[in-house]
Amino acid sequence: MWVWGRPPVRALLQQADDAGVGDLFVWVPADLPHSPDLAWVQTLGRESEAAGIRLQALGAETDWIDDPGSASAWQRAALSTGLFTGSHLDVEPWLHPGWDDDRARVVGRYLDLLQALADDTSEPVEVDLAFWLWMVQTPEGPLDEAVLARVDALTIMSYRTTASGPDSITDVGAHQLRTAAAAGRPARLAVETNHLGEAPEERKQTFHGHRRSELVAVLSEVDAAESQQSSYAGVAIHDQAGCAALRA
Repeated sequence: MWVWGRPPVRALLQQADDAGVGDLFVWVPADLPHSPDLAWVQTLGRESEAAGIRLQALGAETDWIDDPGSASAWQRAALSTGLFTGSHLDVEPWLHPGWDDDRARVVGRYLDLLQALADDTSEPVEVDLAFWLWMVQTPEGPLDEAVLARVDALTIMSYRTTASGPDSITDVGAHQLRTAAAAGRPARLAVETNHLGEAPEERKQTFHGHRRSELVAVLSEVDAAESQQSSYAGVAIHDQAGCAALRA
């Protein structure tokens, strides 16, 4: 589960336990050891370890595509605290201003960024990837394959609200799960719980407005459907605040 804010630690861990969450992707700022956030993250680290929940340092700056040095500095600082099992990157190249006009350059720099971060640590690096990015080509082949050649794991942004059938979580995530299996890498599917808008195309991507029990039921169906897929590593929930706001 992604954690962008700073909710009360006990409430966060209870929420994680209720949802069966084993990993929290915790956003941390640059130079965490000297940040006011450090005390909260340290408290979370102590209590999450006792609860058997792992933490990954979450970073999400699109600007890192053009400034990998800042990304490496962020990662070194975060991992130096000893609080995290690895880094988790939510850097989304399609949000880069050059994506439409100069995509090949943006994709190349994005891959360079991932390589730099993977080379800079012995800890696992996990990357969020939109489910459709396998359709983007690179000199090495499809973008999802090029990403998996550099990092240790994927979280596939398979944002839908049905478990199976056309245009479902398992349907849109199927290609990248197969890519991950071929690469011998784990991959999570992911769901959204925040409000994205009222258009049908937006509403079909999120559990916002649904009951929490509906989310739990669909995730159980996904687990059952993917139980034989060698790369499947479970489902990730975006995000803590959106999930907490779902109706009981």
